[in-house]
Amino acid sequence: MKRALCIVLLAASGLASALGCAMGPNYKRPEVATPEQYRGVEKPAADVSLADKPWWDLFQDENLKVLIDEALKNSPDAQVAAWRVEQYRAQAGIARAPLFPQLDASGGWTRRDKASSYVDPTSGNTEMELYTAQFALSWEIDLWGRLRRLNEAGRAQYLASEEARRGVMLSLVANVASGYYELCALDQYLDIARNTTQAFQTTFDLFDRKLKGGAASALQTTSAQGDLGNVAAQVPDLEASIVQKENALCVLLGRPPGPIKRSALPSTETLPLDVPAGLPSALLERRPDVREAEEALVAYNANVGAAKASMFPTISLTGLLGGVSPEVNQLFGDGKRWSVSAGLFQPLFHGGALWFQYEAAKALYGQSLAQYEQAVNNAFAEASTNLVTNQKLAESEEHQRSSVNAYREAVRLSNERYNSGLSSYFEVLLMMERLYPAEQFLITYQYRRLANFIQLYKALGGGWQTPDQLQPRPAPDQGQPAPTPAQK
Repeated sequence: MKRALCIVLLAASGLASALGCAMGPNYKRPEVATPEQYRGVEKPAADVSLADKPWWDLFQDENLKVLIDEALKNSPDAQVAAWRVEQYRAQAGIARAPLFPQLDASGGWTRRDKASSYVDPTSGNTEMELYTAQFALSWEIDLWGRLRRLNEAGRAQYLASEEARRGVMLSLVANVASGYYELCALDQYLDIARNTTQAFQTTFDLFDRKLKGGAASALQTTSAQGDLGNVAAQVPDLEASIVQKENALCVLLGRPPGPIKRSALPSTETLPLDVPAGLPSALLERRPDVREAEEALVAYNANVGAAKASMFPTISLTGLLGGVSPEVNQLFGDGKRWSVSAGLFQPLFHGGALWFQYEAAKALYGQSLAQYEQAVNNAFAEASTNLVTNQKLAESEEHQRSSVNAYREAVRLSNERYNSGLSSYFEVLLMMERLYPAEQFLITYQYRRLANFIQLYKALGGGWQTPDQLQPRPAPDQGQPAPTPAQK
């Protein structure tokens, strides 16, 4: 029996290998329009890209690096993405399992009456015991590639989840860095508001003393009081915004609400105006979202082949080896039985269900193709937008810096004129009123440049070559999950 079963299995395996066909089209990357260089970039495209730098070289701030490491380790978003990879890795294993023969075992024990005419002459017992055991082997011969296509789809879904995890990592790094710099900017806003409040408080106190001494008018005093209240009102609002941003960052970090250790807002004068963007075609390999969309396209392409193959005959082999005996030690002796069989199943009429499944699979592929093309176009658009924005924000910041320097000089000159008796203090107040929002706008442009630089790094697919740091924590009451192929 064993020889017969082995011969049948080998013959079937040889037949499947000889045919070696899989229904449906083999995947081929779709042709997409790729620009020769990014819009708004005058220099010819080169291989060098900002995205080649790992994030820890991009952000030269130890406090920020510590926060990013903490987020990659503990962030709930990171953990969800890591466990989703484990899910699809397991599902890929499930999809691959039917390619191999399936072996099952069963056994049983029965106690029953014998035939009524039979009585054991030695004991007079009319009951008997039966032991059963059997091994069943089944295998579907994948002549048309249905199982291979399902395996291909499962593997592509697993790889798509890996790309999604890398996308989460990149987004997490970008969100933590943007939130960190926004917090630094809020600190600067608060310092400016407090300093300006102190200046207006000094002015109000001066006018108030002069008013009581009869040397100033009520108009001057009330005007100074109005300016003081207008600026002072922003201090508690900024303090609340800082707490809100710290709490939001703590959520990203996976920790309870609390203070965030940080440095001062870094200078943007060292940021490059001409950022090396690399070749536009490289985005198809760098951007995790584009790669995820392509792996999804691979999976749907394979599902088309699987749906088509389901219309063709299914050939399966089954083998059985077992025994029935009143004695356990004779199960595979005198009580042994075996069988080998082959079966063919051909669907004939299912109300068009199989055809509609095939049409649905093609429709899903069409949707995935459109989503892939959209992801590619979105990648080019994001990169171009952020490259141009980086240049334009640098110009705006330079103009704003010039404005702040001019207003600071105007405040100094107006104080000298007032102290010399050449002008009223209203001139000083006017210059101070103009300086305060100008300083705020300068901080805004500095933060926007930093935030855009981060988004540009993300748009160019930065961080794609960094080590995978998103490891799922063990589930409650469970051991550490098995490592993925990428982790081995």
